Amino acid sequence: MRPDTPAETVDHNAEAARLERTAGRYPEDAEALLLRAAAHRELAGDRPAATALYDRLLSSPAGLDDPHLVRALKAANLWEYGHEAEARAIIDGIRATAPRDPAPWVIVAEALEAHDELEAAQETFTEAARLLLTDVPEPPYSTHPLLFGRHRVRRMLGAPHDTWDTLADRLNTAPVSLDELHDPKRVWSLGSTNPAELQAEISRLRAELGTYREALSRPFPVAVLHWPADELAELVADYPSLAAEYPSYSDHLATIETSLRELAASGTPNLGIVTATVPSYEAFAASEGSSPADATLLPQYATTLAARGRAVAWPPQRGAGCWCGAGRVYGECHGKAA
Repeated sequence: MRPDTPAETVDHNAEAARLERTAGRYPEDAEALLLRAAAHRELAGDRPAATALYDRLLSSPAGLDDPHLVRALKAANLWEYGHEAEARAIIDGIRATAPRDPAPWVIVAEALEAHDELEAAQETFTEAARLLLTDVPEPPYSTHPLLFGRHRVRRMLGAPHDTWDTLADRLNTAPVSLDELHDPKRVWSLGSTNPAELQAEISRLRAELGTYREALSRPFPVAVLHWPADELAELVADYPSLAAEYPSYSDHLATIETSLRELAASGTPNLGIVTATVPSYEAFAASEGSSPADATLLPQYATTLAARGRAVAWPPQRGAGCWCGAGRVYGECHGKAA
């Protein structure tokens, strides 16, 4: 969700301005685009401009998909440039409303942690875990950062492991254990003059950064187009030359799954699927000054949809519905042979 490219290699203000312009062209995607623009403003050091974008979203008459997330990001940003009282009030409000999405909980807990409010951070992580993970047989992927953050804060506080800490250890896929990653003594290693100790710490930090990046919502480097059956029929009827790309709907679905599996086997990370519609594709072609019959536009259209936050991760989580929309669990549908 938040870009992490250093300011010295990217003009974050220019990127924010580009995203704001894109939001004007695609108002249906304004929420995702403006959140990314606000993140770039923060990275550029213009935190008041980021707050203005959060306020713009919160005052939108159309409503938001995730207002709690926007408020959480606004609170974290406000605290970073001296508006602590307002930030605390927003955080208290989020905790009181108890959103069912883990992302706002993670953001406000990490804001408390960043300002040495470790006890409050632990309480916030624990509230969220209790709300979202009680009687859940297997924690959804989106809740993993809650458990990892809670583990980290409790390690800093010297608290003994409990059931959720043990669960966090089990879910950790990094080559370094959570106990080692979250060891408070690691800070001393950064001041060491011993090259071996510094190299070991660099390895730990790389592992931690990899886990952190994996937990965030990132732009998809490869996103595959999925045309629902009625949309594909309309597309081929209106633009017969595209029939060579899509011989049949069943072939289209099989090609999507096969392509994604081949990409995954080659080591390509963070794969996604974007759902296409004929009106959206025609609008994209018009914006490119081209004809929708031009098959070379299809991958560009997929990339644009992904950049607008329309991609969903592949493969679906265990027990989730199949991406094809047939109504069956993925493991019993296109994931059956995986």
